[in-house]
Amino acid sequence: MSVHHSNPLPPHWDIFCTVVDNYGDIGVTWRLAKQLASEYGIPINLWVDDLLSFSHILPLLNPAKSQQEFNGVNIFHWENPIKIEYEAGAVIIEAFACELPSQVKSIIGQLHIQPDTQTPIWLNLEYLSAEKWVDGCHGLPSTQPNGVKKWFYFPGFSPKTGGLICETQLFKQRDQWQADPKHKLALFEQLGLQGINAQDRVISVFSYETPALTALCELWQASSTPIHALIPKGRSLHSLSSLLPCAIADLMPGQQFTLGNLTIHILPMTDQNDFDRLLWSCDFNIVRGEDSFLRAQWAAKPFIWHIYPQEDDYHLVKLQAFMQIYCDNLAPEIATTWSEVNSAFNCGDTNSVVMHWQQLNSVSLPLTHHAIKWPINALNDADLASRLVQFVNNC
Repeated sequence: MSVHHSNPLPPHWDIFCTVVDNYGDIGVTWRLAKQLASEYGIPINLWVDDLLSFSHILPLLNPAKSQQEFNGVNIFHWENPIKIEYEAGAVIIEAFACELPSQVKSIIGQLHIQPDTQTPIWLNLEYLSAEKWVDGCHGLPSTQPNGVKKWFYFPGFSPKTGGLICETQLFKQRDQWQADPKHKLALFEQLGLQGINAQDRVISVFSYETPALTALCELWQASSTPIHALIPKGRSLHSLSSLLPCAIADLMPGQQFTLGNLTIHILPMTDQNDFDRLLWSCDFNIVRGEDSFLRAQWAAKPFIWHIYPQEDDYHLVKLQAFMQIYCDNLAPEIATTWSEVNSAFNCGDTNSVVMHWQQLNSVSLPLTHHAIKWPINALNDADLASRLVQFVNNC
């Protein structure tokens, strides 16, 4: 891409995001925007179509305001057409194949044909996948109808991909948090969760609907030691209506229900920092989508990934690809047990998920050791933001 510096673009970057499935896409995009602003000093304009859903993970956000600033990021309500005057930044990112507004594409096209004018670098930030084909597709250009090249940026687990979102100080903060049990107990109290002792087993649940979750909760009721399941209002609870004493709509954060040796706690929604701390504080995490999936890995705890269901069960291909690289250095019996639990949970296989969950107990120590080492290996020496900045500098 030729860049003419006689008429430079403003130094800011534009990131466009449409909110899908409430928190997944915006969760990833918001983390990236914050990191680019704080660690690289890049002015970020973040355009989001659904500020109400966004406010669930950024509680101070006012969904009625068209423009506001948090964490050094300018947040705009993305309306079609854009109602405020738009000035293209040096980099324009469409997150997860969202379609840029026609007026933005028009402005990019006009800048492209003007002599002595810099053309914005146009990137499509794709979904995270562990599949091997990602290596060959990352960084490829596609010439658009207006003549501008759009570059495909694929996050991933190999050095040939765009990397994984991880803030510079995250692992240090996690280790300090996990070094003292008083931190998790203080967090549980802050979240309104009662009766959890430092030695109790605590499991966070942020899944889609599945009968496998019902089967696990019924198993946990018969546990020989206390188990606490921390579950926010939302899709996970729809699988547990038969176990709850009231309608899901009537549940309030802080409520808890004891069923045998299982206590179900209703979690309040948290911002991203507290969600990270929640994952750090639990013994096992059941997560979904992309953002939570990656944060569970950075928590250095064993987890189940409930992947978003796709047509023709293609999500199971993605799951298999990830399990293969996650289990690369694991002993076969541990790898098999962990993989079978994940597969059964995703397939809704109640008998299989119970059987393999019971087998997890015998491999919990080496699985935990693996979970602690995994984040360092997965980062491959460079996180997504640093690789992204390098990619832009090389364009």
